[in-house]
Amino acid sequence: MAVPAISTAADLVKAPLLYKGKVRELYDLGEFFLIVVTDRISAFDYVLEPAVPDKGNVLNRLSAYWFDKTGHLLENHVIHTDVDRLGDVIPAEHREVLRNRIMVTRKAERIDIECVVRGYITGGGWRQYEQSGAINGIQLPEGLRKNAKLAEPIFTPAAKNDVGHDEDISFAEMADKVGRDLAEQLRDRSLEMYAFARDYCEERGILLADCKLEFGLVDGKLILIDEIFTPDASRFWAKENYALDIEIDSMDKEPVRAYLAGSDWDKNSAPDPLPTHVVEETTRRYREIYQRLTGAELA
Repeated sequence: MAVPAISTAADLVKAPLLYKGKVRELYDLGEFFLIVVTDRISAFDYVLEPAVPDKGNVLNRLSAYWFDKTGHLLENHVIHTDVDRLGDVIPAEHREVLRNRIMVTRKAERIDIECVVRGYITGGGWRQYEQSGAINGIQLPEGLRKNAKLAEPIFTPAAKNDVGHDEDISFAEMADKVGRDLAEQLRDRSLEMYAFARDYCEERGILLADCKLEFGLVDGKLILIDEIFTPDASRFWAKENYALDIEIDSMDKEPVRAYLAGSDWDKNSAPDPLPTHVVEETTRRYREIYQRLTGAELA
């Protein structure tokens, strides 16, 4: 039986809600955190209606998949993803709704830096390059074309803001915020993680254009937290769609962005509910990227 899309788990989880993001909800289990990944979808800083079926399922399972795949590179925050181990925290009648959507994690001190790695010049990086010939203070060769593969991936961090947009900063600015030793660790581990995932994706007909990673500290040790190499945290392109100088149709919530961009929505107020065909196509995209990356059908 199909599980309906969920917009919140607040009525399903018997634990204090610490934080409600655009997609994820963070609950306090005492020794650990509980992360619930909902089916909410956002665009242009608005959470949209309705929720997209299977989105949270895909995001959580892909994160768990990648955390397992990259464990040899760096420790992460995952304890387990088994809803049945949570006992009374999630009553039995709610477990099927939340199956594959939960992650119990270690409590890490979040480092307030979004670690972005770019292997191709596109999106916000392209816009910076057009204006200045540089991205986050990194000077690039003249004459690069939109979507071109960079000679080497670059690390372009952003300072995290809980309200509003994250702020692109240079490596030097990042080092001033967190200290040079930690900044170098974040840069080096991010580039290492990107290289691993890039090669893995290419073997499966996917180009990893860029990604964002988050890190935390547990007893002074650097670990990966949040989500990793999901359609919400990475830009995936199907190899067969790759081209220069165009807007490549990325394998994520592009149907939602395209619909909103082509509508008469003013972006200053909550948009009308998404049409059924847009929601269905978005679900299909998330299911497809899961299948192409893992080789398994989404159950």
